[in-house]
Amino acid sequence: MSEVLSQSEIDDLLSAISTGDLEMEQAKKEESTKKVKPYDFRRPAKFSKDQIRTIQMINENFARLLSTYLSAYLRTYVEIELASVDQVTYDEFMRSLASPTIMGVFSAPPMEGNSLLELNPNIAFAIIDRLLGGPGDSFESTGELTEIEEVVVKKIFDRMLSSMKEAWKNVGDVEIQFERIENNPQFTQVVSPNEIVSVVAFSVKIGDSEGLFNICLPYIFLEPVIDKLSARFWFATGHPKKITDEESQALKDRLQKTEIPVIAELGSTNITVKDFLNLQEGDVISLDRQYEEEIDIIVGRETKFKGKPGSLKKKLAVQITDIVREGEDSLGK
Repeated sequence: MSEVLSQSEIDDLLSAISTGDLEMEQAKKEESTKKVKPYDFRRPAKFSKDQIRTIQMINENFARLLSTYLSAYLRTYVEIELASVDQVTYDEFMRSLASPTIMGVFSAPPMEGNSLLELNPNIAFAIIDRLLGGPGDSFESTGELTEIEEVVVKKIFDRMLSSMKEAWKNVGDVEIQFERIENNPQFTQVVSPNEIVSVVAFSVKIGDSEGLFNICLPYIFLEPVIDKLSARFWFATGHPKKITDEESQALKDRLQKTEIPVIAELGSTNITVKDFLNLQEGDVISLDRQYEEEIDIIVGRETKFKGKPGSLKKKLAVQITDIVREGEDSLGK
């Protein structure tokens, strides 16, 4: 029985008290009695609620990072949301998977052993179709991956594991390494069948294709960092670090090398569509500015300088004559 009452159960309880079917003293007596909570010794809960909550926060961040990256990588809108975080035995997790499916086995030193990232074929083939020039539609494949499909899937797993490393960096500096691709859950054993694992499920939507992918994190895999899987530790290490002088200088150097558009605007005017369509080579268009007037020099989208047009070494040029300060009008006065 759930420890939290649903809204319908609350309404039924209030209705029973108001009609006299349930006395308040009886309700208090039932509340004071000890409640027995079932416990299955075959499935001991190794992950605490705090650890499950921390795993949930980490993977919510992972979902945001991966959604942003895949949207840019596939050039289409990708929606990824955390669906659930549960702890089950490894055997139960494997029995819940479709066969065949697409699984990526990975390691993450200093964590011990291997872990799994299972990608539903509907989503995997939608990504493959998109990367190979298609619209991103899913298609059925009853056999093993072809050589081309396997190369594409490996790249997908590499990108997903890169985002996973970024999401886990507050817990520790882990080096996530892709190992291999598996298709049959029955023959994929990274831990013993009775080992407790944390299964993180995500819902994915790519265009019209929807599906799930799962991350299987065995307890023995997370044991080296299990003490760090607490909300207190995660928030304590989540504050932004102070930028060093070297990082600040490197940022300045990159900004100074950034290219921006610079436009010298000679002037403007308005003409009719008819006149525009009838323009011929040699026609003259009168602008709203005299030839001796200063012209606007636009950097990005803002007028930053004033200048005069001319030539330098047989090339068109413009000489800066004034700087437009912030808050000044377009005439620079």
